[in-house]
Order: sequence, then structure tokens, then C-alpha cells
Amino acid sequence: MEQFYYYSFIIMAAISAGLLGYVGARAFRKFWKEYQSTFSESANTNLGDMFMFIDPQRLFVINIIGIVIVPLIVWLVSHNLIAMVVAFLAMISLPWIIYRAIRKARFKKFEQQLPEALMAMASSLQAGASLQMAFEGLIKEQPKPLNQEFELLIRQTRIGVDMETALSNMEKRLPIPDFIVVVSAIKISREVGGNLIEVMEKLANTLRRKAAMEGKIDSLTSQGRLQGKVMTGLPILLALVLMKIEPEAMQMLFTTPAGWGTLAVIVVMEVLGYMTIAKITSIDV
Repeated sequence: MEQFYYYSFIIMAAISAGLLGYVGARAFRKFWKEYQSTFSESANTNLGDMFMFIDPQRLFVINIIGIVIVPLIVWLVSHNLIAMVVAFLAMISLPWIIYRAIRKARFKKFEQQLPEALMAMASSLQAGASLQMAFEGLIKEQPKPLNQEFELLIRQTRIGVDMETALSNMEKRLPIPDFIVVVSAIKISREVGGNLIEVMEKLANTLRRKAAMEGKIDSLTSQGRLQGKVMTGLPILLALVLMKIEPEAMQMLFTTPAGWGTLAVIVVMEVLGYMTIAKITSIDV
């Protein structure tokens, strides 16, 4: 009788494990499809906005390889579960971090090109050209990324989109405060009239003075930003040194609840300290 119950228990456990595995496999398959679809759509849209036409499926495969390989290498090197989890989270966040860095660099370059583009537009309008002709002149004369954005604007107007809508679409792609002011000035001039040439020249001079002031502020706050990075990196460097000198004592940070709590406090304080210093040294003009 006991043997019957024993085998019955084994069979029920096997059936339960099989059902649990089946449900888990279906859930993982659904998550995988949703993640792949979201990643591909997001990559296609975001990279398309920056005129970077890369196969989203290839990026997805590279991302998955990084998510699997890098934590595995960290585990084989350190045999530390926390380090492996940190590497896994870092690889998940890496595509978004890279995208934000590229997007920020593109916006900054566009902002730097904007004063010269406004002066070129003012010259074209003063010579008798229409606003659309002035935009076409920017496409031929200005470098990337400015000429790419205005070329897309002109293409939209050629397929029937009115100028105001095309400018609004461009404003959504480039949510830069200086460019928003330029778009508002153009829209107001088209609606109520006014001397658009004078407005463009004044905006160009204002943006140049603003850029010069931002350069001075960056040079004055560069030492504070460097100090923030050094102060943030010192505890990490000290921890690495202590792990080499006293590995047994430092091992308690990764193997005991008290150590995990200490690590959590250290990470939170590090992040808060870096964010505070970055906020202090970040001055908007």
C-alpha cells in the first residue's frame, strides 16, 4: 500500500512538473514575442527618426546575445550572483542608454547648426525666395543632421502635407526649445504677417549669444563635474582594492543579509550623490 502511494505521488509530481513546465513555456514564449515586437518597433521608430536605417531584427539578435553572454562571462569570472544580476540589468538597459546618447548628440549638433541656418534663411528671404525655397537652400548648403530634417519636411510638403503640419511634425521629432521658438516664429509670421527676415536674424544672434554663454558655463562647471565623477568612482575603486587585499572580509558583503543591506545603502547613496552633484553643476541658460 505504501508503495502504491509512493508511486502515485511520483506520478502526480511528474504530471504537476509537466503542467508547470508547459505553462511556463507558454508564458515565456508570449513574453519573448512581445519583447521582440516591442524592441523591433521601438528600434525601427527611434532609429528612423535619427535617419539610421539598421535592421531591427539584427539589433534584437545582438541584444539577446549580449544579455546571455555577458552575464555568463561575469559569472564564470567572479562566481558572484549579484555581479551577474547587475550585468544582466546593465545589458538590458544598454540599448536605451546608447539610443539616448546618440539622440542627445544629434540634438546638440542640430542646435549648433541652427544659428547659421537661420542666417542663411534670412539671406534667401531677403533675396526674394519663398520660405520653401529657403528650406531647399538649407538642404543643399547645410550639413547633417540639419539638412536631413529639412529634406524630410520638404518631402512631406511635396506629397500634400501643408507647411504648418510639416513644421509641427518636425517639432515633434526635434523637441529642442530653441527650435520650438523658431517654428513658432515661422507659424506666427505665416498667419498674421510680419518681417520674418528680421525675426530670423534676431533669433540667430540670440542663439549665438546663448551658445557662447553656455560654453562659458560649461568651462566654469567642468571642474565640479569632474570632481563628481571622481568622488563617485572612489568608493568603487576602494572596494575593488579591498577585495584584492582582504577577500575574506569583503566576501561578507555579498554572502550575508547585512552585507546585502550595506551594498544597497552604498548604491543608493552613490546614485543620490552623483545626481546631486550633476544637478548643481547643470545650469540652464
